[in-house]
Amino acid sequence: MARRNKNEHLVELAKRGAQAQFNDLLHELKLLVGMFPHLKDSYDRNDLPIPFLLKKGAAKADKAAKGTRDLSAKARRAISNAQKKRWALHRANAAKTAAKKEKG
Repeated sequence: MARRNKNEHLVELAKRGAQAQFNDLLHELKLLVGMFPHLKDSYDRNDLPIPFLLKKGAAKADKAAKGTRDLSAKARRAISNAQKKRWALHRANAAKTAAKKEKG
Protein backbone atom coordinates (compact mmCIF):
# COMPACT_ATOMS: atom_id res chain seq x y z
CA MET A 1 0.00 0.00 0.00
CA ALA A 2 2.85 2.40 0.77
CA ARG A 3 4.23 1.89 -2.72
CA ARG A 4 0.95 2.99 -4.28
CA ASN A 5 0.81 6.16 -2.18
CA LYS A 6 4.43 6.91 -3.04
CA ASN A 7 3.70 6.50 -6.76
CA GLU A 8 0.62 8.72 -6.49
CA HIS A 9 2.73 11.33 -4.72
CA LEU A 10 5.36 11.19 -7.46
CA VAL A 11 2.71 11.51 -10.16
CA GLU A 12 1.24 14.52 -8.36
CA LEU A 13 4.69 16.13 -8.14
CA ALA A 14 5.27 15.44 -11.84
CA LYS A 15 1.94 17.09 -12.69
CA ARG A 16 2.86 20.15 -10.63
CA GLY A 17 6.24 20.36 -12.33
CA ALA A 18 4.69 20.05 -15.77
CA GLN A 19 2.14 22.75 -14.93
CA ALA A 20 4.89 25.07 -13.67
CA GLN A 21 6.93 24.49 -16.83
CA PHE A 22 3.85 25.08 -18.98
CA ASN A 23 3.13 28.36 -17.16
CA ASP A 24 6.75 29.46 -17.67
CA LEU A 25 6.48 28.74 -21.39
CA LEU A 26 3.23 30.70 -21.63
CA HIS A 27 4.84 33.64 -19.85
CA GLU A 28 7.84 33.50 -22.18
CA LEU A 29 5.53 33.33 -25.20
CA LYS A 30 3.65 36.42 -24.00
CA LEU A 31 6.93 38.29 -23.54
CA LEU A 32 8.13 37.34 -27.01
CA VAL A 33 4.87 38.40 -28.64
CA GLY A 34 5.04 41.66 -26.65
CA MET A 35 8.54 42.38 -27.95
CA PHE A 36 7.85 41.12 -31.47
CA PRO A 37 4.14 41.73 -32.26
CA HIS A 38 4.49 40.30 -35.77
CA LEU A 39 4.94 36.84 -34.18
CA LYS A 40 1.33 36.91 -33.02
CA ASP A 41 0.14 35.69 -36.41
CA SER A 42 3.05 33.30 -36.99
CA TYR A 43 1.30 30.18 -35.71
CA ASP A 44 -1.84 28.35 -36.74
CA ARG A 45 -4.37 28.04 -33.93
CA ASN A 46 -5.21 24.49 -35.07
CA ASP A 47 -1.63 23.38 -34.37
CA LEU A 48 -1.81 24.29 -30.68
CA PRO A 49 -2.37 21.58 -28.07
CA ILE A 50 -5.95 21.15 -26.88
CA PRO A 51 -5.30 22.10 -23.19
CA PHE A 52 -3.66 25.30 -24.41
CA LEU A 53 -6.76 26.14 -26.42
CA LEU A 54 -9.19 25.24 -23.68
CA LYS A 55 -7.45 27.09 -20.81
CA LYS A 56 -10.52 27.41 -18.56
CA GLY A 57 -11.96 24.18 -19.92
CA ALA A 58 -8.75 22.24 -19.33
CA ALA A 59 -9.84 21.07 -15.87
CA LYS A 60 -13.19 19.99 -17.30
CA ALA A 61 -11.46 18.08 -20.11
CA ASP A 62 -9.16 16.45 -17.57
CA LYS A 63 -12.17 15.37 -15.51
CA ALA A 64 -13.87 13.95 -18.59
CA ALA A 65 -10.73 12.03 -19.51
CA LYS A 66 -10.65 10.49 -16.04
CA GLY A 67 -14.31 9.55 -16.32
CA THR A 68 -15.46 11.57 -13.34
CA ARG A 69 -18.50 13.79 -13.30
CA ASP A 70 -20.52 15.91 -10.92
CA LEU A 71 -24.07 14.80 -10.27
CA SER A 72 -26.85 16.96 -8.99
CA ALA A 73 -28.52 16.07 -5.70
CA LYS A 74 -31.61 15.00 -7.64
CA ALA A 75 -29.56 12.63 -9.82
CA ARG A 76 -27.77 11.14 -6.80
CA ARG A 77 -31.11 10.59 -5.06
CA ALA A 78 -32.56 8.89 -8.16
CA ILE A 79 -29.54 6.57 -8.39
CA SER A 80 -29.76 5.82 -4.67
CA ASN A 81 -33.47 4.98 -4.88
CA ALA A 82 -32.91 2.74 -7.90
CA GLN A 83 -30.13 0.87 -6.09
CA LYS A 84 -32.30 0.42 -3.00
CA LYS A 85 -35.06 -1.00 -5.19
CA ARG A 86 -32.65 -3.41 -6.90
CA TRP A 87 -31.24 -4.65 -3.60
CA ALA A 88 -34.72 -5.09 -2.12
CA LEU A 89 -35.66 -7.24 -5.14
CA HIS A 90 -32.39 -9.17 -4.81
CA ARG A 91 -33.03 -9.86 -1.10
CA ALA A 92 -36.62 -10.92 -1.79
CA ASN A 93 -35.47 -13.36 -4.49
CA ALA A 94 -32.76 -14.72 -2.20
CA ALA A 95 -35.34 -15.27 0.56
CA LYS A 96 -37.67 -17.10 -1.86
CA THR A 97 -34.80 -19.31 -3.03
CA ALA A 98 -33.81 -20.11 0.56
CA ALA A 99 -37.44 -20.96 1.43
CA LYS A 100 -37.69 -23.32 -1.56
CA LYS A 101 -34.48 -25.10 -0.52
CA GLU A 102 -35.81 -25.64 3.01
CA LYS A 103 -39.05 -27.16 1.68
CA GLY A 104 -37.42 -29.28 -0.96
